[in-house]
Amino acid sequence: MIDKKDIIPKLSEALDKGKKRKFSQSYDLSIGLKGIDFKNPASAIEDVVILPHERGKKITICGLVDKDMQTAAKAAFDKVVMKDDFSKFLANKKSAQKIADECDFFVAQANIMGEVAKNFGRVFGPRGKMPNPKASCVVPSNAKLDVLIERLRKTVVLKAKKAPAINVRVGTDKQKPEQIADNIHVILESLIKHLPNGEQNIKNVYIKTTMGSSVKLM
Repeated sequence: MIDKKDIIPKLSEALDKGKKRKFSQSYDLSIGLKGIDFKNPASAIEDVVILPHERGKKITICGLVDKDMQTAAKAAFDKVVMKDDFSKFLANKKSAQKIADECDFFVAQANIMGEVAKNFGRVFGPRGKMPNPKASCVVPSNAKLDVLIERLRKTVVLKAKKAPAINVRVGTDKQKPEQIADNIHVILESLIKHLPNGEQNIKNVYIKTTMGSSVKLM
């Protein structure tokens, strides 16, 4: 696997290949996989990774809760949808699609997950936005939400279900290159442990900025 110190010059190369912009650009990591039969649902890859550093852009978190979590959720999350309002999203698919596109993570109160699945599943499921227990996004009503938010700010979910590729944002050009390199290294290290044949299942790894061309890491 590529060493962290060898990632840093690749980041500079990727930035140089992009057009200079007045806005901050993301660094996006693309991992190609091989030797995995994705026609078999059991071969799907899902790995929740806690990064050493945030990814440089604010994440938006929405709480799906009942009345006993209302006060805490509204104080902690960017958006909150109460259980009594769930049916509005089932009736209006566009509203469900809009909130799915606006939010990075959805956190659900554990004892109403059935209602969450019923009312949001058809929209959130295909987008990978259902509250994910592996990412600690299904919580009891007395959960410490401040701790959860800090965790989610550094969380990425690596998924490959139908296509042999994983794409994930790892930071921005406003961060230190060492931080981006740390994040990339932790992602690759974790993913390799979850692949059936480890590093043998990685075909290639590329990094690029929002407006730039890809640079090969592996």
